[in-house]
Amino acid sequence: MLSDSELLTLLNDLESDRAERKASLTDKDKVCQAICAFANDLPDHRKEGVLFIGANDDGSCAGAAITDELLLELAAIRSDGNIVPFPSLTVQKRVLGGCELAVALVEPSDAPPVRYRGRVWVRVGPRRAVATAEEERRLSEKRRARDLPFDLRPLPSASVGDLDLDVFRTYLKSALAPDVLERNERTVEEQLTATRMLTPGPESVPTVLGVLTIGKDPPSYVPGAYVQFIRFGGVDLTSPIQDAAELSGPLPEMLRMLDEKLLSHISVASDITSSAVEIRTPDYPIAALRQLAYNAVLHRNYDGTAAPVRISWFHDRIEILNPGGPYGQVTRSNFGRPGITDYRNPHLAEAMRCLGYVQRFGVGIAIARSELARNGNPELEFTVEDSNILATVRRRR
Repeated sequence: MLSDSELLTLLNDLESDRAERKASLTDKDKVCQAICAFANDLPDHRKEGVLFIGANDDGSCAGAAITDELLLELAAIRSDGNIVPFPSLTVQKRVLGGCELAVALVEPSDAPPVRYRGRVWVRVGPRRAVATAEEERRLSEKRRARDLPFDLRPLPSASVGDLDLDVFRTYLKSALAPDVLERNERTVEEQLTATRMLTPGPESVPTVLGVLTIGKDPPSYVPGAYVQFIRFGGVDLTSPIQDAAELSGPLPEMLRMLDEKLLSHISVASDITSSAVEIRTPDYPIAALRQLAYNAVLHRNYDGTAAPVRISWFHDRIEILNPGGPYGQVTRSNFGRPGITDYRNPHLAEAMRCLGYVQRFGVGIAIARSELARNGNPELEFTVEDSNILATVRRRR
């Protein structure tokens, strides 16, 4: 943590590429660009970048009101999904030289390049700019393998031939801003490396992320990277099996098949007596099932277990088993509480958002609960263990 004297030095050093000043949080777009640039740490300081809210460009005090609401809004930038992978961001209220400021400390990312809305922002001296292709290459080479999460680890037994490049081209259209994509003259291998599907370096190999997202056969390299669906004709595991499927393939294909499978098993009741208009009510709301199933694919543990995500559909309920217990700041005691979230697979989360399967991070459970209540289903239930999480959705009565 930086001391007041260190912060004051950065505040007054107008040429520093580790500090940026904003009079207020009004221009949130530029604030996010600054956070993205500090996370990329192109100059390789390996120290925090500091964003001062409440200071003018010349370092003088802007006299802004540093309220709790402002601090919360600034802190929420970390996980609103616009900056990926998620920046390490600490927000504080500090008094420097008699001026109240909101101070955002941004740690250098272990997995650059970091993007804000599809663009890589960097610090070039005292200003920020969109990174060039050469600067993006330098950022890719900075990744520190010893600190990488599991979804960025290399899979030496896999090769570029194990990746579906047609799926990758579709993914690029979602992951990068249109103007960035239009002027992109890099090779496919360079594009794969920039999006973390390949490891950087002369002997690059697919990462776990690459195999999960665009791999032709993910379970061949990441056991358990599929969804097992079983429809039972009763209320327990001994009941006759009416339908069973193992859903796998590149991430967008697997999630598409999962969507179709869930929709095909939902029953819709029609009521033509209580209103002049026919009322159609499903036994389960598809929006809730999608959120819970996608959450299981995103948050599961892909390391150390060959168990798949398992969806068991009984006569009276659906059970969705995630083979991954609580992670990071999420514990058994606070699981499901609003505002408490963490990411075991942060780059897979980025890929799911780029593909449109996640709109906002950290709200999946809240959306599922809301949709179930609106549809008249009983309350969502969770059984949280150290190694797995079971979501139980009961049928609308």
